[in-house]
Amino acid sequence: MVRVLATGVFDILHPGHVHFLTEAKKLGDELVVVVARDSVAKRMKRLPFIPENIRVAMVASLKPVDRAILGVEGNIYDILSDIRPDIVALGYDQEFDPNEIISEGKKRGLDLRVVKISQYSETEFNGTRKIIKMLKTRS
Repeated sequence: MVRVLATGVFDILHPGHVHFLTEAKKLGDELVVVVARDSVAKRMKRLPFIPENIRVAMVASLKPVDRAILGVEGNIYDILSDIRPDIVALGYDQEFDPNEIISEGKKRGLDLRVVKISQYSETEFNGTRKIIKMLKTRS
């Protein structure tokens, strides 16, 4: 069985998220999604509008997702030991270094492959920040 790991904030769910998770699921047999904690999202981008417990429940309800869990507060790579993925799927806008992910996996006894998922471009509603900007201009 090939286990795929995908991560993200998933604040305002949109077609880009669905595309990302659908494509990630195609890479293996099981898709585990780690939803960023509010505190981690705030540190990396901004405080999400939707609380973490609701975001993880929403992601878990999506068809491609086999399991959704909340991330960890400390070292983001510690989750690799718990999930033990074969593949890490990255969104087109995620700025993680694939070599660093592979190296962190090796430290944990994992032989990982990292795959970058393409951007969803069939609609303008393909990014949380874009949607927020559109909402602000319409009000």
